[in-house]
Amino acid sequence: MENKERNLALEMDELKDELAQIKALLAQNLGDTIKGALAEKGVEPEPTGERVGRIHKMKMHPDKNVDAIMDRLQVDCGITGDSGRISYMGVFSSGDRQSNWVRHNVNTDILFELAESGKAAQVLSSIGSNDRLKLLLSLLQKPMTVAELVGEAGFTSTGQVYHHLKALQAADLIVEEKGRYSVRHHRVQGIIMLLAGVSDMVDEAYTRGDWSEA
Repeated sequence: MENKERNLALEMDELKDELAQIKALLAQNLGDTIKGALAEKGVEPEPTGERVGRIHKMKMHPDKNVDAIMDRLQVDCGITGDSGRISYMGVFSSGDRQSNWVRHNVNTDILFELAESGKAAQVLSSIGSNDRLKLLLSLLQKPMTVAELVGEAGFTSTGQVYHHLKALQAADLIVEEKGRYSVRHHRVQGIIMLLAGVSDMVDEAYTRGDWSEA
């Protein structure tokens, strides 16, 4: 009888633990849902009340690891007085090629210098045509020959492809090996992040722009 009572007590304790875990998960999911709904309505996160220099610290993400990165950015930006700090990371895999990247605590003042020097405009201009972006997208998927690019990427002639490939090679975005072209491994992240930036600019969650007028 005593063994049975002890087993029942243990089972009750285990049940209580499971219920506590379920309650915690439900609370977290509800919190994520509320935060998501607020974000869709354009409600900004509230300041925590803490300040570092001119920076108001804010809680931005339910994941503690992500929020810790944001906290570090806010602290460093407040201490140094920089215009801003950003971090980004990602992985892109296509075929047998994979690119991983992590850039942490990048000073936005350095990024502004790219615009002020004209370098940003030069880069955007060199790859800004639809044909060149289509080439880059095709080569991100897999290395290809000129003939394959004509057949699979919708170009009308090899001359048209060679013209754009020459410009992309000069920008050191692609490389040719044994007749096959591919995106340079260390340039993949830049192309993906550029597209991510475009995604932010055309996001209609808060406002809508007419890019046909640009």
